[in-house]
Amino acid sequence: MTAARIQKLEPFGPGGSATATGLAVWPEIPPADLAAGKPVHRGHYYLEDKARGLTAGVWDCTAMTEKFGPYPVNEYMIVLEGEVTIIENAPGAPSSAERGRVGEGAGRRTTIRAGENFVIPKGLPCQWHQDGYMRKFFVIFDDPSGMAPADPATLSVLRPDPRADLAPSAGPAPELLLSAAPQQRDRRYYADLTGQWTVGVWSSTPYHRKTIPFPRHELMHILEGEVTITEDGQPPRTFKAGDTFVVPMGTPCDWKSTVDIRKFYCIMQPKAEAAGAKGKEAAE
Repeated sequence: MTAARIQKLEPFGPGGSATATGLAVWPEIPPADLAAGKPVHRGHYYLEDKARGLTAGVWDCTAMTEKFGPYPVNEYMIVLEGEVTIIENAPGAPSSAERGRVGEGAGRRTTIRAGENFVIPKGLPCQWHQDGYMRKFFVIFDDPSGMAPADPATLSVLRPDPRADLAPSAGPAPELLLSAAPQQRDRRYYADLTGQWTVGVWSSTPYHRKTIPFPRHELMHILEGEVTITEDGQPPRTFKAGDTFVVPMGTPCDWKSTVDIRKFYCIMQPKAEAAGAKGKEAAE
C-alpha cells in the first residue's frame, strides 16, 4: 500500500503541466478489448491499496472505443479535459454479434464533459467511446468479494449533482471535537454491493476535529469553502474550492474549517463482514 500521506491530485501528474506531463506511459490496452482506435494512455497513482482493490490517480488517453461488455470495476471519475460517451445496454441494445461495433443499436448514451463527474457501477453493460483526447481523475474499487449484481439491467451511469439537496447527517463524536458541533448534510449517490465504497455530496458548517488516524480512504473534491488539515509531522495544508485530494486510511490528521464547506466524496471504508472471507483477510 502507498504511504499514509495526504496528497493533492495534480491534473498532469506530479510536477506536470500542459507542456510537460508528469504521467507515465501505461501498458498497451489489449487490441481484443477495443472496437476502434489504437490508444496511448498514461497515468499516475496517488493512492494504491492493492490488498483491497483500491486505486486513485490521474489518467489520460487518446481516442478509442472499447468493446461492449460489463464494466469490470466500480469507478468514480472527474473529467478534466475532453469528453467521453458511455453507451449502455438498454432496450434496443445491440445483439451479441453487434456489440463490437461503435454503439450501433445501443440504448442510452451519456456524455460527460470537462468539469463533470460520474460513476460507472461494476457490472454495468456498456461501451466506452471517446472521439479524442481525454484526461480524468479517478478512483477505482475492484472489490475481491466476488459479489455480482442480481440484474445488471438495473444499473446505470450516475452523475452526482454538486447542487443537490442534502439530508441531515451525523457529525463527529463529541469527544473528538475542539469546537462547537457542526451541522452536516449528505446525499449518497452510490454504494457498491459490499457497502464499502460510496460516492456522494456532503456539506458542513465550520468545526475543528482532533487529530485521529483517518478511518477510511477518501478522495475529496472541494466545491465550496475550504479546509485546513494538519497531518502529524507536516505543516498545515489548506484545500480550497476546485482542489482534489486523497486522505489514505490511517493518516493521523485533524480537520479545521472556518467557513461552510461542500464537497464531492468517494470513500472506501473496509467492512470485512460485507466483503466476505477474502475481504476480511485484506482488512486485518
